[in-house]
Amino acid sequence: MAVKADVLGGTAKDVALDAAVFEAEVKPHLVHETVRAELNAARRGTRGAKSRGLVSGGRAKPWRQKGTGRARQGTIRAPQFTGGGMAFPPGMRSFDVKVNRKARRAALRAALSDHARRQTLALLHSESFTTPSTRQAAQLLAEWGKDAPVLVVAQEDEEAVVKSFRNLERVLVTVPSELEVAAVVWARAVLVTEAALPLVEAKAGKEASA
Repeated sequence: MAVKADVLGGTAKDVALDAAVFEAEVKPHLVHETVRAELNAARRGTRGAKSRGLVSGGRAKPWRQKGTGRARQGTIRAPQFTGGGMAFPPGMRSFDVKVNRKARRAALRAALSDHARRQTLALLHSESFTTPSTRQAAQLLAEWGKDAPVLVVAQEDEEAVVKSFRNLERVLVTVPSELEVAAVVWARAVLVTEAALPLVEAKAGKEASA
């Protein structure tokens, strides 16, 4: 039996979804790896501290080598002095984790298929919003009756849809080119515009074999 999705904002109807994308096998390990890679890629990794070569001062020995009764020291920039550099300071680093393109696509198909099976995925009629209206968007979600958070996927030129949903609490609006598995997994419900659906299917679809 083909998976179908309701169309909101227009005449009551449902649309059959692409089986290759929305009836895919759910592989939790691929979804986990992809979400982990996406979250790691968002980390900036800008932590850092100064080594003894980067702190200021300490050009001369703090006291002479012998005769003071104290341990010999070469510079006050050493780690044992207050204000000195760290012995092994942390530096900038990348948290990127490599995930193959086929695995990313399979994870996206799995996340979308899970929403389709649970009937938490719907389509938005392309002409539902001619002008931005946050009130209309909130009413549409209330009538749909799905739990938040909600992910809305729309094309960049669908400004009325984007502006209508972006100010709602616990609603994330994105475009097909920036759709990530982590966002699909985070959302309790997914709403895709009819115009954006082909782009989502193309992004998640299987690559043609050479």
